[in-house]
Amino acid sequence: MALKLGTATPSKLYVGSTEVTKAYLGASEVYSSGPAIDPDAAAYITAVETADGQALEAGVVTAINDFVVGCKADGIWTAIKASCILAGARTLSGALVPLAGTAPTNFNFVAGDYNRKTGLVGDGVTKYLNTNRADDVDGQNDKHFSVYVPNGINANKSMLGGLATSPNRFTSLLGQSSEINFAINAPGGVGVPPLNATGFMGASRSTSSDISVSSNGVVGSYSQISVPSSSLDIYVLARNLNGTANLFETNPLAFYSIGAALDLALLDTRVSALMTAIDGAIP
Repeated sequence: MALKLGTATPSKLYVGSTEVTKAYLGASEVYSSGPAIDPDAAAYITAVETADGQALEAGVVTAINDFVVGCKADGIWTAIKASCILAGARTLSGALVPLAGTAPTNFNFVAGDYNRKTGLVGDGVTKYLNTNRADDVDGQNDKHFSVYVPNGINANKSMLGGLATSPNRFTSLLGQSSEINFAINAPGGVGVPPLNATGFMGASRSTSSDISVSSNGVVGSYSQISVPSSSLDIYVLARNLNGTANLFETNPLAFYSIGAALDLALLDTRVSALMTAIDGAIP
């Protein structure tokens, strides 16, 4: 129901000298004395609520809006080309609404695999998402990926990746015996300890000679020569090996992003704050 003054609908309202802004979330008018909801955040929230069939908690809405506004202020929003917040939404359908880019294709996940606070968990056998983001869409030397993993990555499992062989061309994030292996458009990866790192992690490439890696709250630079990327789609919660999923993960995934090179420290701050706020907003 619209707010009326007599028979007129006001375009602006004030409480003292503070303008009360109006925004729409779905069909609902929302009035706030704070900043208006960012239009990209509002479009995403509306799509999630439509998929869920009900509204999100106010705290979840605020967390999403703060994330989008913050990424824009940091200058990293446009580098996020494919992304899902796999937490916060009330249903699996809502969680699979893309924050950016094309929606992922769901292979075998069901409602019970989704937790609103910790994300989507696989079975180690058949369950994964195809992000529908081909490895060669982003530039050979202009690319990033990131994830948020509350429980980390298991050894010999892949949280994100694609590998084309003959010759080897990796974009991947996988666990090894004592470290996590990162690669972007490379013939092999670099190992970064420890294996039991949790939370935000990712890699970014802006040159042909090295990549930046964020793991365990630390960003470092590692030598890694780039090669032309493959046309394989990147999978999450598994690895795409020449078109076939393998190395299925069993730990939960709460966020992923893929796109152009960006500042990983800035993205870490925004994603970690988003996850903390979502956790606090959900009973």
